[in-house]
Amino acid sequence: MSMPMGSTTPLPHRSVANIKSPAGGGSGPSTPMRSLASNFGSPSSLRAEEDLIVIEFGTRKLQVGFAGDAAPRGAIWFSPEQQRRVGDFRVWQADYQNDWKKRSYGNQWGRDHELWQSDVRGLDLGLVGDKIERALREAFTKYLLIDSRPRRLVCVLPSDLPIPMLSVTLDTLFNRFQPPTVALLSPPVALAVGAGIRSALVIDLGWSETVVTSIYEYREVHTNRSIRGGRMLTEETHRFLARHLVKAQGEPDHSSDKNQHELSFEECEEIASRLVWCKPSRYTAAAQPGDGLATVQEQDESDIRGQPSAPPTTTSVPLKSAASPTTLEISCDQLAEPCETTFFDPELLPSSFDDHELPLHLLVYRSLLQLPLDVRAICMSRIIFTGGCASVLGLRRRVFDEVSHLARERGWDPVQGKAVEQLRINPLLKKRGTRQAGSGPTGVESQPGSGEEQDGVWHDAANTTPEVDPVEEQLRRGSDKRPRVHGEMRAVESLGAWSGASMISYLKAPAIATIDRDIWLQQGAAGATNASDIDPKTQRQSLGAGGLIRGAAPGSAWTLGIWGAA
Repeated sequence: MSMPMGSTTPLPHRSVANIKSPAGGGSGPSTPMRSLASNFGSPSSLRAEEDLIVIEFGTRKLQVGFAGDAAPRGAIWFSPEQQRRVGDFRVWQADYQNDWKKRSYGNQWGRDHELWQSDVRGLDLGLVGDKIERALREAFTKYLLIDSRPRRLVCVLPSDLPIPMLSVTLDTLFNRFQPPTVALLSPPVALAVGAGIRSALVIDLGWSETVVTSIYEYREVHTNRSIRGGRMLTEETHRFLARHLVKAQGEPDHSSDKNQHELSFEECEEIASRLVWCKPSRYTAAAQPGDGLATVQEQDESDIRGQPSAPPTTTSVPLKSAASPTTLEISCDQLAEPCETTFFDPELLPSSFDDHELPLHLLVYRSLLQLPLDVRAICMSRIIFTGGCASVLGLRRRVFDEVSHLARERGWDPVQGKAVEQLRINPLLKKRGTRQAGSGPTGVESQPGSGEEQDGVWHDAANTTPEVDPVEEQLRRGSDKRPRVHGEMRAVESLGAWSGASMISYLKAPAIATIDRDIWLQQGAAGATNASDIDPKTQRQSLGAGGLIRGAAPGSAWTLGIWGAA
């Protein structure tokens, strides 16, 4: 049906009045703004408030990464190349490879590859701070890809670090990177967390020394140390190679002079990490003879002739940093001598060593011997090896077997000597001691007349069944009823100190010591209080969101924890 000629009313779907104008007035239609979920935003915006950087300081390297990661993002090794300035082109000079001889005179051979030293006398603390700043800036820019915004830091530092060294480290962090708080964690405790255990015996085969730390319920209860470490192994490797170099070239032997170095530090360290190995213990179960001869299968002689020959017993060791570069042919058995001399020194008697230079197996055995009975039973079943020298082939197995043999031979009796050995061997002395012990005082037996009668029931105090404590029953039901391994030698693996610290920080657990930036800039290390003088009620830390490592209120007491006693 057609419309009348005079009608001007358009169709409804063609009406312009149905189009709504925007609230702004004359502007045309526009796409509405959509709010993006925070999960799909920029990663940098997500990490702006929740960034927590974990830093592990070592003598030779520095590891960094974000809290919650399984492994560090990167590691920065300290070396002379790191100390070069802009415009330093000495690397391309012809005689640059021989510059190590000028730097190695005296005790400087390899010292420029270290961040710090335990002896701070004569040490340039300002240079240590500059090394830390340069390494951290390189790590933040190269591995973490973050800007210079202040972020909270968690530092894994050795608990025996001297106070001047700790002060320089914290000054560098607070003044150059402006973190609001810095939390301190101990490497042995972080290693125990990385292994998923609460107690452990941590054997740190480090660069400058070997440290044996006993951890019980996340607390350091005992520490022993020895000077036998990676530096001593590298120096012994240099003396070993120098002796063979003298024999090959027929020159006078200068290996006894500690100030005279024939090879560079870099080359000796590479040989020590690649070729040096440790011989197995003679007490190893695999080295003990069996009950009978092994059965030999018959085989055709033609098949035997076609088999490949046995691997060579010598190794070619090229020496490029010597005065006249050469290649030495050294047997595999001889390559075990530096490790044998450094960590065990079997040619000397145990009584000839001081407490600071004990071989590794004696150091570990005495550390276990000095622990209480319950702590020793737990720690000896949770032994953790860590450090750079732990990667030496066969070293961990050798230490474990030697300590196991000492425990079987001597037991856990701290008294040692000829008299104890005679008592153990001579059966007559044992019978005499047993007879004297049998004639000693005896226990008091309950007499028929002893006891009391209450409410018509006779009660004997010696044979009375103890009452059930509801609190202990509730604790017993909530505890882990699985049998705990204790009293036997066992080694466990750990993810490492950095991974353990990352886990602690990610779970928002309170650190051992927390330092606020404003308080540190006002008071410094002198403002710290002894841990025993602080009320634990005022040091409670929140475990909720954003409550990790919350600094103490201004004016309240704060402590450096175990680092304040160094």
